[in-house]
Amino acid sequence: MEFTIKAGSPEKLKNGCVVVGVHAGGDLTAAARALDKASNGAIATVLARGDLDDKAGSTLMLHDLPGLATPRVLLVSLGQADELTDKLYRDAVAAAARALAGSVAGDAAFCLADAELPHRDLAWRLGQAAQILKDSTYRCDELKSKKDESKKGISKLVFVARGKDADALDAAIRRGEAVADGMALAKTLGNLPGNVCTPGYLATTARKLAKDHKIKVEVLEQDDMEKLGMGALLSVARGSHEPPKFIVLNYKGGKAKDKPVVLVGKGITFDTGGISLKPGEAMDEMKYDMCGAASVLGTFKAIAQMALPINVVGLIPTTENMPGGAAIKPGDIVTSMSGQTIEILNTDAEGRLILCDALTYAERFDPVAVVDVATLTGACIIALGNLTSGLLANDDELAAELLASGQAAGDKAWQLPLWDEYQDMLKSNFADIPNIGSKGAGTITAACFLARFTKAYKWAHLDIAGTAWKSGADKGATGRPVPLLTQFLIGRAGH
Repeated sequence: MEFTIKAGSPEKLKNGCVVVGVHAGGDLTAAARALDKASNGAIATVLARGDLDDKAGSTLMLHDLPGLATPRVLLVSLGQADELTDKLYRDAVAAAARALAGSVAGDAAFCLADAELPHRDLAWRLGQAAQILKDSTYRCDELKSKKDESKKGISKLVFVARGKDADALDAAIRRGEAVADGMALAKTLGNLPGNVCTPGYLATTARKLAKDHKIKVEVLEQDDMEKLGMGALLSVARGSHEPPKFIVLNYKGGKAKDKPVVLVGKGITFDTGGISLKPGEAMDEMKYDMCGAASVLGTFKAIAQMALPINVVGLIPTTENMPGGAAIKPGDIVTSMSGQTIEILNTDAEGRLILCDALTYAERFDPVAVVDVATLTGACIIALGNLTSGLLANDDELAAELLASGQAAGDKAWQLPLWDEYQDMLKSNFADIPNIGSKGAGTITAACFLARFTKAYKWAHLDIAGTAWKSGADKGATGRPVPLLTQFLIGRAGH
């Protein structure tokens, strides 16, 4: 979908469709009033008949209204004017996107951003709309023999908006596009099957991304990891025929003296559970256990497209977790890169094993902050469901920054405690630390494990087990938390 922006009069627009918002009770937004006046009250007449539901996100397509240059007007309900929230605005934009996807209009003019939303300026409303509209065009058909060749849908969209700083509004739209493009990359990687999206495939993707956007990339092989002493990561890889990779991305958009933010993404390209084998039901979905890695790659794509003035390092430890004659066993003890020894009590708690070595490796970059992203615990899904990512941190200011970024991006997280008392649940008679805690608080004890490797810097952990993937009829990767991470880096860059 191609986006442009202009300050036009809605009633004079000749686009195939004009999208306007209306509030409950027939309260029209400015753009809708202009169309209603030019059509001699045609819109008000339709609304008075009750053809459009008051619920935010309801839509109604009108055709050939008198006095208008456009053949179609899409009315989108915004609910009660004094009750419009960020979520309801996004719901309305998403509903408009669905309606346009089924239209033969070809192009459209979008006027929904004129809706008044407390504490959100026009740039935010335009950026969110661009992201949602672009994201709505995503299709996962790479491996289908027949593609969707439907001629329906919008290929060009004009944002109709007036603002004092046209460049700032255009930049907001481009940011929304970039986030959607980053989400698309993350979705595709998450949706690809494990026989395609292997550790080597992730490395190839990283190299291509680096080449396209002038990002430095280095891929460490198994021999390199052995020399570094990454015994925890390599222990997970032992049962697989696919060689592990350790991907290092370096985006230098800031000043040379600026310390980088480091993003660490869990890259288990397929998780059988290892010797602690998972149940067979829905095991196909374990291809999404690399969505932390996918979100890091997607975020790098977004910030590179925006040319964000900030230094960011991405670390992606990636391997399969498979059973086999060489696989680690419950009771084994391995030595991490930090020198700490780990007793393996459950081979299905493998994500923290590959992350802990990556978190130790992060120290060499002298980071201003480190954020790791991982589909780490089923306990997080039990605690927070599929709406909210879990957040734990050793620095409350960093946590608050990420929480605020999630709110602004519509990609929410919720902070869980990381108190010292929880560390008492991680005890081993035979090693420095076990890879799982005692019963209960599984998300917290997993983060407590990682915290043992993050004492040298400010660190936060995002558990996206519930938010990176949808099951059921809409099965597939969501692209989260690319919006949250990108918004966090935009804030860090001072934009």
